[in-house]
Amino acid sequence: MTAQQLARRWAWAGTFLVGAALYLAVLAVLTDTGNPNLFPTMILLGALVVPLTFVTFAAGRSGRWLIDGPTLGGCLLFGGVVGVVVAGLLEYDAMRRLGTLPMVGVGLIEEAAKLVVPAVLVLFFGHRYRTSIGRGIIIGVAVGTGFAVLETMGYAFVALLQSNGNVGAAEETLFIRGLLSPAGHAAWTGLACWGLWRFVTAPSGRHFAFFVGMYALAVALHSTWDAIGGTVTYAVVGVISVGLLLLGLKRAQRHDSPIIV
Repeated sequence: MTAQQLARRWAWAGTFLVGAALYLAVLAVLTDTGNPNLFPTMILLGALVVPLTFVTFAAGRSGRWLIDGPTLGGCLLFGGVVGVVVAGLLEYDAMRRLGTLPMVGVGLIEEAAKLVVPAVLVLFFGHRYRTSIGRGIIIGVAVGTGFAVLETMGYAFVALLQSNGNVGAAEETLFIRGLLSPAGHAAWTGLACWGLWRFVTAPSGRHFAFFVGMYALAVALHSTWDAIGGTVTYAVVGVISVGLLLLGLKRAQRHDSPIIV
């Protein structure tokens, strides 16, 4: 492994250290000064550090960058925003019509909403991304991460308001949801995109069934996470989700052309 490949493989460590240092610096100043203008910065960094570290970790597993920085950032931003907006609208309409929405309904809607941007990339920029399953998985991880970050920011803001400005309440929400997000939305969307890209790189009935199966698996993991909850559930679902995602990246590495850089 070359020095460049080694640096890419371990870039996640630098991402985490720099992000954590920035978050702790903001938190220290906020605690000392009580300046409410720092709340948005604290929430943003607290929601972003661990998920962004996981994206960098996943992107470097092959020892090469399958996705360039602007595309990765665009997937984080636009994928997250579009996913949150579409999911929020569909969930609101479903709850208004049905009166309630079961956890499996939430899973179906959110996992579908997060596939909007990956589907657009496949349809309109397929010549660039369609040849690599690994690229598809990283795109899915980035989109899921963007969704998780925005969702975590929302929960932290609500916790801050409900606690009458208690920084500790928001900090606890950021810590728990930020720590769990790689095993949640990021992994689930990565799995769904593994199935989607496997189908679009080599369309066949078997590969379409694989895509449907991976989407159904993502929904099942998501629904189990939400419906049961608790430390044991999070641990079991998290291990399954991340384990399958890493398996997908390993298989994609063997499938993808060695000339991808």
